[in-house]
Amino acid sequence: MIVSPLLALCLLKAVLGITPMGSVMPQDPILTIGSSLSATCAVTSESKIKSRDLFWTLNGRQIPAELCRVVNETALRVTLRNLNGSQQQSGDNLVCHRADGRILAGSCLYVGSPPEKPTNITCWSKNTKDLTCKWLPGGEGEAFLRTRYTLKYKLRWYGREKECSEPGVAGVYSCYIPRDLALFTPYEIWVEASNKLGSAASEIISLDILDVVTTDPPSDVRVNRVGDLEDQLGARWSSPPALKDFLFQAKYQIRYRVEDSVEWKVVDDIGNQTSCRLAGLRPGTVYFVQVRCNPVGIYGSKKAGIWSDWSSPTAASTPRNDRASGACYQKSREQGSNLRRELKQFFSWVKKHAYGCSALNIKLYDQWRVWLQKSHKTRNQNQEVAVFIGSQEGKSSVKPNRNRRRPFSPSSLLRQLIRSGENFHSHIS
Repeated sequence: MIVSPLLALCLLKAVLGITPMGSVMPQDPILTIGSSLSATCAVTSESKIKSRDLFWTLNGRQIPAELCRVVNETALRVTLRNLNGSQQQSGDNLVCHRADGRILAGSCLYVGSPPEKPTNITCWSKNTKDLTCKWLPGGEGEAFLRTRYTLKYKLRWYGREKECSEPGVAGVYSCYIPRDLALFTPYEIWVEASNKLGSAASEIISLDILDVVTTDPPSDVRVNRVGDLEDQLGARWSSPPALKDFLFQAKYQIRYRVEDSVEWKVVDDIGNQTSCRLAGLRPGTVYFVQVRCNPVGIYGSKKAGIWSDWSSPTAASTPRNDRASGACYQKSREQGSNLRRELKQFFSWVKKHAYGCSALNIKLYDQWRVWLQKSHKTRNQNQEVAVFIGSQEGKSSVKPNRNRRRPFSPSSLLRQLIRSGENFHSHIS
């Protein structure tokens, strides 16, 4: 325990029965920021101490002599103007000293502002069993004076006012109500702030526990490879067990990152599914995956719900790309990129100018690549397109005239692609 010099002096006086040699007035003043203060240090005649031998300190620093004035032989006055906020919430130390530095008397100086009403009250309930609320202080008054915050609540139409007494885990400005909460009945909640200069209350918010429910992260998250597909991983998880007896529609989010990165990519459009396939990944790479849950619409609530924490990271790796690296592969990949770009441009033209072909897009080509990869026919993109379209031409009932070179026709190519798409859909449907 740290004992201040003033407290030590008081203890010494109580033990030895020493008569005080001096005093400071006023004692423990409470002032607003910008105020002025005049304080007087008076010594007893028995002490034989002269006022001209005294000096003042504020928080251990000597106050300049020009701010002090001798009142008489036994009194020295100090005047402080335009005071700033207290440097410590327990009060600043204004102390009167003898010439040798020993303390004669002192006073605690409190300078600050009345509290402003707290704002931004936010509450959430973990599985409908408890309630945690947090808020923001209304101003900087508590930075100079110790300010007490009290969260109060009551049922809207009946019930007595109660105070939250347990500190919350969401920081200094939070409180935790562990039990005895009513469902299907709204609560009125507000926060009161008070310090030595006054008090203020926040706006009253009204909430139903069922509208602010959050839950535990999804459990049993599993991430596995999708066959031999080099750019995909599949994730599965289980619904939060704590809400298994509640009627609600869960929403899920999944996020993932590569092993050597701190940036997460979030997938929002999962809905209430408990599985998701991640595509467009890098071959031979370790990924970390996390899932979280939003228990939407518990017992018919119309509110958006509150997201749970993220689950613990689960790691998995995509299959390695076994193709030999080198100039040939780089060239093939570059040609494939050019081909995809040309196909995108062509399909864009088809959508704009060809009636009845609006459903034809690059996604069909991507799906066909996956289907072809599964059947282990080929891995070269240029050969894939040539073989695929050529095989469909061979199935045509009208044999082309090999002795006659037909000029390029966008409409004929369009018919070939449409027939190819129809045959492809018959394979994957």
